[in-house]
Amino acid sequence: MSVAGFGTGAPASSRTGPETELAARTAIIAAYRRAQELGINQGSAGNVSLRWHRGGLTGMLVTPAGLGADELGAADIVWLGLDDPQPEAGARAPSSEWRLHRDLYLARPEFGALVHAHSSFAASLSCLPAVQAQGIPAFHYMIAVAGGDDLRCSRYETFGTQELSAAVVAAMIGRRACLMANHGQAAAGATVSAALALALEVETLCRMYAQVCQLGAPQLLDAAEMARVRARFAARAASAGT
Repeated sequence: MSVAGFGTGAPASSRTGPETELAARTAIIAAYRRAQELGINQGSAGNVSLRWHRGGLTGMLVTPAGLGADELGAADIVWLGLDDPQPEAGARAPSSEWRLHRDLYLARPEFGALVHAHSSFAASLSCLPAVQAQGIPAFHYMIAVAGGDDLRCSRYETFGTQELSAAVVAAMIGRRACLMANHGQAAAGATVSAALALALEVETLCRMYAQVCQLGAPQLLDAAEMARVRARFAARAASAGT
């Protein structure tokens, strides 16, 4: 597919998003490569998407199946309609997790981008029965960055299935990120860079939690303190205009 025909389209936010589809595709590739550089994805694992509308069609751009970060070109990124998710003629197959991206965009209109990663500590903790049942508690105030008092873990479902998508959508109610049982993590944001930053923060929190649990049982922050933290985060985001 040639990149010459990519039009302007419409990002999730014209204030913060790329102005053309070529720029949007380039931003997705940059984020996918950066995720590998940061060590939160390897090879062709994980995927990145951006909400992107074409004319009157609501849709998204998502990384393709089976290509590593160094192999991606702009024409390899796949556009799918949210209501009719069929790849264009000649396009690559989308990531096996396209349903997860599509359903989160349908359920959460505030999400403009999504990063799904198989990051080491998030994936490792997601295999523990206690984490699957209770998530990661408020051992550190930055847990609030995901939107609540804990970091939830979705139930296990086979990769690439509608069942997995439904599990992640449920775990993300009132949240911007979650772990995925025996799998990894998902993180959303208004922009690709925001989603990637949150995915990195989730991995950092998972690493810290794994380390502190080796030393003993952590002292948890109570609900009142976490409410204060969330309020401060909200005020900071409002002052930044995000």
